[in-house]
Amino acid sequence: MTAIPEGTVSVGPAAETASAGRGPSGVPIRNIWHMLLYAWDRVDLIGQWRSDVEAAPTLNALLASILAQLVQQRLRIGIGRDYDTVTNEIAAVRGRVLLGESVRRMSFPRRRACCSFQVFTPDVPKNRIIRGVLAKLVDDGDLGPDHSGRELRSRLRRVVRDLEGVRLEPPRPGETGRELLRKHDRDYALMLSICQLLIRHEMPTESSGVANGFVAEKTTLVLSAIYEKFVARFFRHQLSEWRVTAQPRWRWPTETPSDHLPSLSPDLLLEHRGDARVIVLDTKFTADVLHPGQWDTLRFKREHLFQIYAYLRSQEHRSESFLAATGVLLYPTVRHAVSECVEIHGHRIRWETVDLARPWQEIEERLLAIPR
Repeated sequence: MTAIPEGTVSVGPAAETASAGRGPSGVPIRNIWHMLLYAWDRVDLIGQWRSDVEAAPTLNALLASILAQLVQQRLRIGIGRDYDTVTNEIAAVRGRVLLGESVRRMSFPRRRACCSFQVFTPDVPKNRIIRGVLAKLVDDGDLGPDHSGRELRSRLRRVVRDLEGVRLEPPRPGETGRELLRKHDRDYALMLSICQLLIRHEMPTESSGVANGFVAEKTTLVLSAIYEKFVARFFRHQLSEWRVTAQPRWRWPTETPSDHLPSLSPDLLLEHRGDARVIVLDTKFTADVLHPGQWDTLRFKREHLFQIYAYLRSQEHRSESFLAATGVLLYPTVRHAVSECVEIHGHRIRWETVDLARPWQEIEERLLAIPR
């Protein structure tokens, strides 16, 4: 196993994550939790559940504990209900009569009818998703060492039982995504975001090679989407002097159109409100910023350089600010901490790294220094 220097983020097969309080890729759990809160636009919760965050042996344990607390809180004040369509054979006509089904079941001679009608019930998709995820965590979740893991698992079982009025179904990624598009209370939005994270394999465990809903190969960079959203939301919250646009859709300045050109969509566009400076930023959650080249030399990855170069040159026609725009490639620190800049055709292109294993305040300070 390749040794990773102390204080760096380990990614991929070389990851060493046995130490307490560390999650996937060697990043401390508290830092990943902060990143998630930014990604979910819930910065107001950063100071909440502090003891849970510090004591959590694994990320699954932390997410399971917080999810259970949120559900228990909702059970005390009343679990969310909604109208749901029910189809059943009943003694009185209600809603829409299903004539064909009633004839097939011979309901009418028995003075009954098959009807489709709406009921106000807790057995709705959002609650079924939450109960299914909690049940899956009981069965498969990496909830930590023997005593704490057993205690949390027992607690989750009680919460699953408390949701007995909700149908127990296996969680499905597509349903969770659709449910998140609907308007929910902020606590339900947070619960569903946690569920989606677990269902879509975006949160790896320390295990690999097991095919279940909560395990991902360690070589899969599942933090990439979280890292990208975190950086975007962090800059949006912290940089009041900048206008921050996530994933703008740009066009190629072609004289003849083509449907086969690749898309132009950087992760972030930063435009200064005062001096009109422009920064085009792309996050790259890859194993390292430098890669072996010819004769054992270390090189920046050419695909990343070509990509940021294309973003900059393709938009020069838009304004003087875009003509002198700066491109930034932002990586997590793995083996190399880098802050380097070159100038190509009037554009500054920078390679920057941020060490996600450092104390949170240092991470914030490092990110805030990027646009300066």
